[in-house]
Amino acid sequence: MKVQHSNGDTLDLMTVNMGPSHPATHGALRIFAALDGEDVTAAACEMGYLHRGFEKMVEQGTFNMVLPYTDRLNYCSSMMNNVGFCKAAEKMFGVTVPERCQLLRVIVSELSRIIDHLVCLAANLVDLGALTNYWYLFNPREEVYKIWEKLCGARLTNTFSRIGGLYRDAYPGFEGEVLNVLKSIETGVADVRALIDTNRIFIDRTRDVCPVSGEDATAWGWTGPCLRASGVDYDLRKAEPYYGYDTFEWDTVIGTTGDTYDRIMVRAYEIVESVSIVRQAVDRLRPGPVDSDDTRVSLPPKQLVYHDMEALINQFKLVYEGVRPPVGECYDGCEAANGELGFFIVSDGGTNPYKIKVRPPCLTQFAAFADMIEGYQVADVFATLGSINIIAGELDR
Repeated sequence: MKVQHSNGDTLDLMTVNMGPSHPATHGALRIFAALDGEDVTAAACEMGYLHRGFEKMVEQGTFNMVLPYTDRLNYCSSMMNNVGFCKAAEKMFGVTVPERCQLLRVIVSELSRIIDHLVCLAANLVDLGALTNYWYLFNPREEVYKIWEKLCGARLTNTFSRIGGLYRDAYPGFEGEVLNVLKSIETGVADVRALIDTNRIFIDRTRDVCPVSGEDATAWGWTGPCLRASGVDYDLRKAEPYYGYDTFEWDTVIGTTGDTYDRIMVRAYEIVESVSIVRQAVDRLRPGPVDSDDTRVSLPPKQLVYHDMEALINQFKLVYEGVRPPVGECYDGCEAANGELGFFIVSDGGTNPYKIKVRPPCLTQFAAFADMIEGYQVADVFATLGSINIIAGELDR
């Protein structure tokens, strides 16, 4: 393809498809690029290869039936999707879950943030040609999955939270196993840092590559680690605290130049902060209920069901019909692993959602990707793609 440059020169460009069959795009993204040698002169990005129809499918079942679908959004940290949706639904009801439930949600959310960052860093480093790091990071992630199996019987798609509480309380020995896995996580991250911190190849491949300024990141609507890597100090856990995040001792991690290096390292440091939050939450855990006592959302105690007709009717209606939020609209967001995960819920007073709209953090980041890579080389494209951590399940919804 020949094009005329503004200075009068004629460029002979080659157009290529990078993805969806490329290993680094995981079968879910397509980057159509015009190349001048190894330089990307123009690009257009396409998604939709993993479209799941989440926002339409969830209208077909009750509100609690939405929860398994949320698992399939960001499947690298499913627990946080459950928590985010339940938090939004509970806002509609005006329900506050018990303290033990809040602390358990904090623990599983921060462990989910950790394992999401672990697989992001591991895959990103593989895309850069460094395989050894993958196992240092993936092995502790596997240990967290073993905790998930004991907690709810599933590894990847967990469906652990419920509107008004949790599927069940933590199992005996949960706290000790969580504290042990934190040590493995710290060791794995330290081993990887030892390999990459002063590695010339890693630094050359990531420093000053595809930087995004704080102004541009804000204009694109970025949130999460990518926004903070660009120097913007914004985190929903501090800006709009929930579940007692304002009472924990932790710091937001802020980058300086917003390049690929910063986006990678912000996640590495955020793992350390999440480990600290989990330790504090485990230390605060005390025996108590994990479900709200609000009969609109929580099943009554079994002993009461066996002896009280109203409790029996209440259980019957909650099981067969589900919860019934008041008529109205509600938006609520949480700080998920990649940024603000929000749910806009519309209720007509029925047991099925009238409408649910998801605000996924990946969408705004991928929207900026074509502009980010123009002027950089093909090798930079995949280093940068891994650093913004696109999860196609929530991108395409």
